[in-house]
Amino acid sequence: MRASARLRSLNPDYPRMYAVATMANESKRRWWQLAAGLDDGRVEQMVARSMEDLEEPESAAIQVATALVHAVVGRVSAMLVLEGRAWDPGIDNLWIHMDSDGCIDWAGVTSPVLRVLPGDALADEPGAVTLPCEQALLVWTAHRCITSLEAVLRSFASRSPIDARVFWSLVGDSVLGASTLVPVLAGTYASESARRGQALLDAFVAAGAPVRNRPVRNRTVPIGRTRARAS
Repeated sequence: MRASARLRSLNPDYPRMYAVATMANESKRRWWQLAAGLDDGRVEQMVARSMEDLEEPESAAIQVATALVHAVVGRVSAMLVLEGRAWDPGIDNLWIHMDSDGCIDWAGVTSPVLRVLPGDALADEPGAVTLPCEQALLVWTAHRCITSLEAVLRSFASRSPIDARVFWSLVGDSVLGASTLVPVLAGTYASESARRGQALLDAFVAAGAPVRNRPVRNRTVPIGRTRARAS
């Protein structure tokens, strides 16, 4: 994906932090499809392994959830606030990659088609769909993210001590993290990224996702190389 190259350059130490892969170019080794991998015991394995580091069930669950939320939301938010573009973060399009330590370190998409705005250099080119305005892009992105996020939340509901309010606050944190950090890494104006980040949060709220709720949590987990491991 051409648009992913700039995201790779944001953090040379961790080029996969915000970028996504096109699955047609990848082997399936260490990859799993989000739609199929949430109910096969993988979440339990990741939380159990996280417990080895944190020794506290809620913190372990939050660590794993943070990694999955970043894969769904943090990455596409980075593209959205930086370039006004979005790939499809929907449940039927996303894949997750584990590194050699079993950490979630990358995400991939089956279809790399981008949604772009009028006037974008990719507008009307193959591999891009032009949406009528920025609001349409924000609403589409939020709704497609929610298809994945609701599946992730359901997978945690009966397996770990993390409630919906905490989960959706992680989503809000992911959007805010991208809209704050990405312009610093890219050397661009922060005001435009912040405006788009807030507008994306508004689109989530309008769709019924309470991402602006701020429940008190015992501790937070940084994104970076979130240690959400699976065998």
